[in-house]
Amino acid sequence: MPNDRIPLEQHRQQAEGLRDQAEDNRQDAAQDRGATEERRMSAESARDEAEHFRRLAEEAREVRDHHREELETVRQERERLREAGETARLAAEEARLAAEAARHAMVDSVRATADTLHATLDHMKVVEEMRRTLREIQGANKLDAN
Repeated sequence: MPNDRIPLEQHRQQAEGLRDQAEDNRQDAAQDRGATEERRMSAESARDEAEHFRRLAEEAREVRDHHREELETVRQERERLREAGETARLAAEEARLAAEAARHAMVDSVRATADTLHATLDHMKVVEEMRRTLREIQGANKLDAN
């Protein structure tokens, strides 16, 4: 029987070793399940964060496109204002030329009026001279008649 005890003792030790090993495996499996759950939660969190960044990127693209459209609108408005300014500049130049022509016409008119006034004055002097001469003739005729 002493020999039977050794194998029982060995079996008991083996069984206890297997039980310890099974407990270790169970704890490892529980840790693996915990790590797997943590990895799953981490992956889910990473997916959520990636979706959030995707939405932010989409919003940024929309804002960029909106800004691009607004810049194009501003560029077109600037071009329209430049064209209006050019049209106004041309109209101002035409008005300046018309004013210059009107000034020249007015100067010519004043000169013509002055020339007419000089001619009228000369005619009036001639008429006055003719009246004086006529009076002198009439005065001489009255003297001769008396």
